[in-house]
Amino acid sequence: MNLEFNKNEDSIKQLNFQLSQRLKRVALGGGEKRIAKHKEKGKLTARERIDYLLDKDAETVEIGAFAGEGMYQEEGGCPGGGVVVVIGWVQGRQCVVVANDATVKAGAWFPITAKKNLRAQEISIENKLPIIYLVDSAGVYLPMQDEIFPDKEHFGRIFRNNAVMSSMGIVQLAAIMGPCVAGGAYLPIMSDEAMIVDGTGSVFLAGSYLVKSAIGESIDNETLGGASTHSEISGVTDYKFENDEQCLDHIQNIFDKMGGQATAGFSRKEAAAPKENPEEMLGLLPADRAKPYDMMDIINRLVDNSEFEPYKDLYGQTLICGLARIEGWAVGIVANQRKIVKTKKGAMQMGGVIYSDSADKAARFIMNCNQKKIPLVFLHDVSGFMVGSQSEHGGIIKDGAKMVNAMANSVVPKFSVIIGNSYGAGNYAMCGKAYDPRLIVAWPTAQLAVMSGAAAANTLLQIQVASLKAKGQEITPEAEKELLDTIKARYEQQLSPYYAAARLWVDAIIDPLETRKVISQGISMANHAPIEKAYNVGVIQV
Repeated sequence: MNLEFNKNEDSIKQLNFQLSQRLKRVALGGGEKRIAKHKEKGKLTARERIDYLLDKDAETVEIGAFAGEGMYQEEGGCPGGGVVVVIGWVQGRQCVVVANDATVKAGAWFPITAKKNLRAQEISIENKLPIIYLVDSAGVYLPMQDEIFPDKEHFGRIFRNNAVMSSMGIVQLAAIMGPCVAGGAYLPIMSDEAMIVDGTGSVFLAGSYLVKSAIGESIDNETLGGASTHSEISGVTDYKFENDEQCLDHIQNIFDKMGGQATAGFSRKEAAAPKENPEEMLGLLPADRAKPYDMMDIINRLVDNSEFEPYKDLYGQTLICGLARIEGWAVGIVANQRKIVKTKKGAMQMGGVIYSDSADKAARFIMNCNQKKIPLVFLHDVSGFMVGSQSEHGGIIKDGAKMVNAMANSVVPKFSVIIGNSYGAGNYAMCGKAYDPRLIVAWPTAQLAVMSGAAAANTLLQIQVASLKAKGQEITPEAEKELLDTIKARYEQQLSPYYAAARLWVDAIIDPLETRKVISQGISMANHAPIEKAYNVGVIQV
């Protein structure tokens, strides 16, 4: 391998190492001391509960591990958003598991906690997956109640979803393994079945302190809403267990008896590894994101047998479209080509940029995949749409809108992988978060923003300098450089995939070598939800 390959490989391996170290920190939740105190009560941690529950030999995908990272510092932080969400398998049946992490602020709900729970329910709804709630939460984090309680996408939406999911026939099971307080008490009780662990689980609308202050009644929490109370007196819970393990065993038993369900019928054959070595991706993706490369080198290391059937490969070459299989599943791939290409007319087109011809091609390909019931995979390394008078006069907005329309109205499941850049309207056209991908993940090499750091910093600098001059202030070259460096540093932080993951703009940051697994698990879950809506793109400018 050449020097450039080794340099690229070293760069991504360092990023992967940083990713693994950050995931280890996230897995500690509130820290080792709080974990020890939690376990003193005879309780398993959120992650131990999930590990115990899930089938040991089955693949899993964690959602939102970095949710809340770097946020709420004045409140002491909220690692992982205070909740763990995993797509996994119980008794051979794929499901979503949501477990409160009581080592993080006693499992209290921050704004990002609600957002992460809603994302888990969205995945369950879209894919008709059973969902399991392992409840251990002190309820809303009161100092931030105004950001959690009243709005449409706040805490109350979760209970609305409980009701809607039940009406859709989506199985919901809840285990009360710790406190379950106030409005949060409705979540397990609006599930199909509610289990409770004796001695640690409790559920009530108001705890003993609030009861005392509200109506003057003196009562302890266990008598008020413990396992015996709700299993033997109120009938609120369906089953009582001595410990976490017994409770989780019972959930497994329920899953063991569940009937089958219809599928979407997506095509799958026996999986085959790529003929091209996937590990070579690490050396083929340039460490310098300004350098061109051939996206086919990446695709050939992602797809089964390295076999790819291109669509209109001689036309609109800055977007690669074609059919392949990933872990046996048939997929339609839309990927940004990053090398410079030359059109038949002799025009040079920049890699990573969407032109009128490539947008036109992609729109047609996306419609074809919907016609043939083939899931779509978008591989992002996009700077945006082509700008300038030639593109504007050629109708780039019209052609870009056509691609967005075809993609936005897709009825087949969509999956997005941000490999490199994902800027501006290019993010939208390539099925960014706003366009309902079933899963959206990023490599550690990803950047996500309205435009690149250099472009944004220079634009913001021009605006600030013009503003200062309008006020009669002159700015020296030294001061201008200092201002540019300050703007660039702030913007570069926002470009980071971790900044995006903290806010759930992406579901996960993954090692590139996990891409096949994530897409395969994603299509597997999507296959649980038959397509019920006809494909209709509406009005398109042609």
